[in-house]
Amino acid sequence: MSEANEVILDAILDAVLEGDIPGAPGLVRQALEAGIAPETILNDGMIAAMAEVGARYECGDIYVAEMFISAKTLQGALNVLRPHLRSANVQAKGKVVVGTVKGDMHDIGKNLVSMMLEGAGFDVLDLGSDVHPSKFVEAVNASSPDVIALSALLTTTMPSMKSTIDALAAAGLRERVKVMVGGAPVNQEYADAIGADGYAQDASQAAALAKSLIGL
Repeated sequence: MSEANEVILDAILDAVLEGDIPGAPGLVRQALEAGIAPETILNDGMIAAMAEVGARYECGDIYVAEMFISAKTLQGALNVLRPHLRSANVQAKGKVVVGTVKGDMHDIGKNLVSMMLEGAGFDVLDLGSDVHPSKFVEAVNASSPDVIALSALLTTTMPSMKSTIDALAAAGLRERVKVMVGGAPVNQEYADAIGADGYAQDASQAAALAKSLIGL
């Protein structure tokens, strides 16, 4: 790769790290015009940046607000890159269905998880908030995801996580998909109790967990 192209990729990485929401899409267009392969832009610019964002968050160097801005920056850049990834037949690392469970309208944490997963190279289907267990079942039947990520912010809606897992089992789908859970009141003990495959404490951990659940 030429030095000029490496400079462009470094600029994309820096834009995501610094939360340059208006500048990142233009840098992606510049990379495409320079002939850099879409997959290279994704891996060396975007995924590398979000891995660094996650590492900085885990170390306490940045906080949720900064991670969210980086994720929003990534989302804008991905909107430019996504059609080129499709036309180049670049395969996603896997597919994840994300949703906040029935009775819970909170979506900021879920949105951040969605963006971090997408930044890690996953194809993400976001069902939104207040999602009935039957909607998750429909999504598994229709989209055949590798992982379902369930979010809850209220202790009163945590039982909907178990209801969703039970609904997947009743539909004969439980063995077809991994289920990960998270949210402020959720912990590993609860995840184990309801039969989830994994628990992520925050959005940064969610991407790493999804990878581990499907053997990446």
